[in-house]
Amino acid sequence: MPPSDRPAHVAEPPAEAAALDPGYPRQWEADVVASDGGIVHLRPILPSDGDALLRFHEGLSERTRYLRFFGPYPRISPRDLVRFTTVDHRTRVAFICLLGDEIIAVGRYEGLDAARGGEVESAEVAFVVRDEHQGRGLGSILLEHLAAAARENGVRRFEAEVLVENHQMVRVFRDAGYQVSRAFAEGVLHLEFDVDPTERSLAVRDSREQRAEARSVHNVLHPSSVAVIGASTDPSKIGHAVLAHLLRANFTGPVYPVNPEARSVRGVRAYASVTDIPDEVDLAVVAVPAAGIDEVMDSCLAKGVKALVVISAGFADAGGSGTVAERRLVAEARAHGMRVIGPNALGVANTSPDVRLNATLAPDLPGTGRVGFFSQSGALGIAILAAAKERGLGLSTFVSAGNRADLSGNDLLQYWQTDPDTNLVLLYLETFGNPRKFGRLARRLARTKPIVAVKSGRHTGPTPALAARAAPIDEASVKALFEQAGVIRVETLSQLFDTALLLAYQPLPAGPRVAVVGNSSALGLLVTDALLDGGLELARPPVDVGTAAPPEEFAAAVARALSETDGPDGGADALVAVFVPPVATPSGAYARALREAVAGSDKPVAAVFLAAEGVPAELAVPGEDGSPGPGSVPSFPSPERAAAALARVSRYARWRSRPVGEFVTPDGVDADRARELVAKLGGDKERRLSDAEAVELLACYGIRFTEFRRVAGADAAVAAAEELGFPVAIKAVGERWHHRTDLVGVRLDVATGTGVRRAHADLARLTGQDEVYVQRMAPKGISCVLEIVDDPSFGSLLSFGLSGMATELLGDRAFRVVPVSDQDAAALVRAPRAAPLLAGYRGTEPVDLAGLEDLVLRVGRIAEDLPEVRSLGLDPVLASPEGAFVTGARVVLGPPPTRDDGGPRRLR
Repeated sequence: MPPSDRPAHVAEPPAEAAALDPGYPRQWEADVVASDGGIVHLRPILPSDGDALLRFHEGLSERTRYLRFFGPYPRISPRDLVRFTTVDHRTRVAFICLLGDEIIAVGRYEGLDAARGGEVESAEVAFVVRDEHQGRGLGSILLEHLAAAARENGVRRFEAEVLVENHQMVRVFRDAGYQVSRAFAEGVLHLEFDVDPTERSLAVRDSREQRAEARSVHNVLHPSSVAVIGASTDPSKIGHAVLAHLLRANFTGPVYPVNPEARSVRGVRAYASVTDIPDEVDLAVVAVPAAGIDEVMDSCLAKGVKALVVISAGFADAGGSGTVAERRLVAEARAHGMRVIGPNALGVANTSPDVRLNATLAPDLPGTGRVGFFSQSGALGIAILAAAKERGLGLSTFVSAGNRADLSGNDLLQYWQTDPDTNLVLLYLETFGNPRKFGRLARRLARTKPIVAVKSGRHTGPTPALAARAAPIDEASVKALFEQAGVIRVETLSQLFDTALLLAYQPLPAGPRVAVVGNSSALGLLVTDALLDGGLELARPPVDVGTAAPPEEFAAAVARALSETDGPDGGADALVAVFVPPVATPSGAYARALREAVAGSDKPVAAVFLAAEGVPAELAVPGEDGSPGPGSVPSFPSPERAAAALARVSRYARWRSRPVGEFVTPDGVDADRARELVAKLGGDKERRLSDAEAVELLACYGIRFTEFRRVAGADAAVAAAEELGFPVAIKAVGERWHHRTDLVGVRLDVATGTGVRRAHADLARLTGQDEVYVQRMAPKGISCVLEIVDDPSFGSLLSFGLSGMATELLGDRAFRVVPVSDQDAAALVRAPRAAPLLAGYRGTEPVDLAGLEDLVLRVGRIAEDLPEVRSLGLDPVLASPEGAFVTGARVVLGPPPTRDDGGPRRLR
């Protein structure tokens, strides 16, 4: 049917209804993943929802109505219907959860002080869920969104009256993570709690989000049945290819071709429409042209398909109307509880023997392994799978999401965190949809499972089509994000597979010491150079057994190198075996000897069997299906690649061994006072704060300036210096003279009144101004710069470096993404290449690094608490053994950026 005649599947408020309510908060609308992995659409209620609300109420069981309303309440009266559907979105707020155009849950709060005309600080909260949708976590979702709306409206406390027998409702409040006080009277529990987030409530939110999103991906990768819509009898068509690959992989469930013009495809009975299939369909692979997607959606929605893999191109990748079609596709799918992979996707695969799913355009999958792979690029997907198979790298699951209109890499990180079949995660990324969330999820996952990522577009950025869907991130931000989250960054697909082979089959090294055993001294020298270049250490000089050594002698040398512990720092933490095949003896015998010599070792081993790449059969420890399993020894075609892979793995192991950072709030922080000050100063448009305003704001976070005065005239300067105490610094007023490395606008260590007058005269001649700053001299120290810098994707980054022209020319700045933990703060001040100057370089006294770290944490809290602070610079900060002294600052307020990772759960 033509699009104009199609039913309105998207569960959005009618445009005319929203237009009649000018205060309608459209920003509160959200698609949310329920605990069973299905999607629900949540939005504020409107008067036009009256009929749907009546149907919802009539569909509730008597028991559910009794528990919600403390009585039978069989029907909603006209007066109550108006009251329930007409709210002001401030003192009275109500949300509805929809599946299609049917309400399945309602939650609301009513301000308790509204009738008295005062500020509403407390509200009564309640919600009810349709019986067949209870147990899906909808009550918790509604509570999260109601609490967020309450905080936005200045409501600080929720109260609830719950029948003591309403165990599910009591559990929702009890498990939400808030500090709940209770009172009991006559069978009714009275509950009260503050709605401000607590550490536990945020942890509960994140845990529920992880379980729900992981479940939604599980539904995609573990379908019980698959329909291929557009399954063609023409072998050149993608619909034919997908069906053939599903059948060749021996998918464990039924496969249904959908083709209105064929009775069967590849010998399997075909159906004219997905609605004609007699059984349930969990997953539909769509391989029809983009122009036919509307009709496909109608049938899938009617059939109740749980997930769509859209192979077809011609959506946002084609621009123009394709972008509109893609948005409509996702909106309709989500409105009916479905997830979408794609469009323009290569497909999804699961090698588990219980599933054997190959719903991709790749004819053959790698063997069963414990590696999860997410590729944003569909075009590269086939090459990636072929390369993994060629190298002997087994996969657990593979997803190519194409345009990432719905399901993204972040969803896969949630899934792989708890997937028992995955121990290693590989990512090919072109853009980030929600980089803040990526950082949070990757940091958590990398603590237990390594993540190796290729991020393309380092120099050129993403293609225009990709850039239109996600804000680009500069290289400094990506580097900071990956370093902080423990992600192993590689630059090429070859490096990705080199690193993955080592992580997939060998243990992590306990330290940086590496032993080298080979039959060529020249190769031993190459390996040594490459190891040292990668920041590793030699456990002892390389062992050369000679080209004439038999396999047994080669294996014995390897075993000794792994077992010896008498080196200056103990034994080796890893080993590289380098081997040039001799003419007389086949190399396979040496490979088998090596594999047997290292069997059971808890130290990683990399082999350099020249011209052999991956895991050859002689170095493999076969798994149940014959694929290489744990203990297999990866081989690299060159010493440099083996050493580089081992260096990456060693850095990751070192990151993982560090303590998990804590997100602490330093003493003396008054965030509420700071928010009030920012609201008073106004952040609706960009403006730089005055000296007094900056001092007041930073004082809210315990950041103190070295005391100063801004004065006009020589006499006033002398008086200020006498008040502050000599010696003092005299500084020119004006941005032009600040932060110059030649210090032309500064006179330091002025110790007398005469000196102050002389300095004032010099600066007045230089600047043409009578005003100067007079500042007490801070202890001598190393000049540093600590900044909050604006980033279009993260909102804010922290930057730290030492002052000076050389560091500016070299770009010697380190960055961290907020929020920053205590470990992040320690790493940030030690990250610049010039940082050894702070630690006592060449016998100098070390500065107070703990004081610098404390300052980083305080500035990090500003960046997290006050998104209106678009930039902040503490310059210079004088770091000395006595502490870190702030002697200059600039603060710019402006409209806060959009943060996709804050607030209640929602899909982007």
